[in-house]
Amino acid sequence: MTTEPQRLQYLEAMGLTAWVARYALSNARPTPACEWELPEAPPAEAPGERLHALLDEAREAAPTRPAEPEPPRAARPPRPGMARALLEPPPAEEVAAPVEAVPAEPLAPREPLRFAFQVACLEGRWLLLLAGERPPGRAELQLLGNLLRAAGIASPLPVFQPFRWPLEEGLTVHEPMEEAREGLQAFVAGARRRGWSPERLLLFGEEATLGEVLALEDGRCPPLALPAWQGPALAELAESAEAKRALLPQLLAWGRAWESTEAAPGEH
Repeated sequence: MTTEPQRLQYLEAMGLTAWVARYALSNARPTPACEWELPEAPPAEAPGERLHALLDEAREAAPTRPAEPEPPRAARPPRPGMARALLEPPPAEEVAAPVEAVPAEPLAPREPLRFAFQVACLEGRWLLLLAGERPPGRAELQLLGNLLRAAGIASPLPVFQPFRWPLEEGLTVHEPMEEAREGLQAFVAGARRRGWSPERLLLFGEEATLGEVLALEDGRCPPLALPAWQGPALAELAESAEAKRALLPQLLAWGRAWESTEAAPGEH
């Protein structure tokens, strides 16, 4: 169950500000309270009247069937009258033993997952993630722009912004992985309000916890439901000619994917 602090954290991930009243203004009028009109309770019936009503209902509900020959009295066990059956409690052997409710053990609080990345969205279509807290330097941004132009994507680079989880320390955590993914999904959902419409994810670099949260597999990111690619960090690409050569086939695939989604929006 999502607690109020967790709800506020997800709203913050979405970029929404939640205003909470903390102080009461002096001389302010009290908030009017709603007055609920309770229905009048029906008058209590005497026990004899309730019994007669039950007997009448039982007679009316009984279906009319042709009379059948009654079995011999010796073969039929004695049965108390209807009035006694309604008033007397059932025999002890027929009373089911109450089922004792087993109290559920509360989940012990756990440590939240911790990860960070830099994120931007290329023309509102492709999510660009740089693993880690360090923002990209000028040389790394220039390299990224050259890679995209080599792929045939002539778009100006967007501004990267940091994202760190958890957004607030000290909150109670019971499902670290689920809550971290919900926070990431809330961030992307909030970014859609600012014009982002992600079609693909490009992840540069590795970070163990971030990799577990994104769970990239077979070219997909299931938590975000996006096609995905992961490659070396920009700093590694800047220093390694071999890493750049290994990336050339991927640049061609990027170009084809960019043109196909541009020609047919919504197709991944």
